[in-house]
Amino acid sequence: MFRRIRPIALLVAGNVLFLWVLSFYGTGHAAPRAATGQYANAIAQRQEMIDQLKAMNALLAEQNRLLQSGKLKVTLATKKKKN
Repeated sequence: MFRRIRPIALLVAGNVLFLWVLSFYGTGHAAPRAATGQYANAIAQRQEMIDQLKAMNALLAEQNRLLQSGKLKVTLATKKKKN
């Protein structure tokens, strides 16, 4: 009778041990986490770069209008020399 129970008990114990070790995968720090942060979405990153370039172009166009209007006054300041 013990000869029949012993292999089944070893098989069950081995499976329980295997599942117990496998359960540590999800709870440890070594488990891969979901992608978060700046590089998670390449499409959104490209759109943000395009928006920033459009804002820079608008600022540059405003600077060019100011320079070409002639209403800009430039004053130079000299550095004071230390004695």
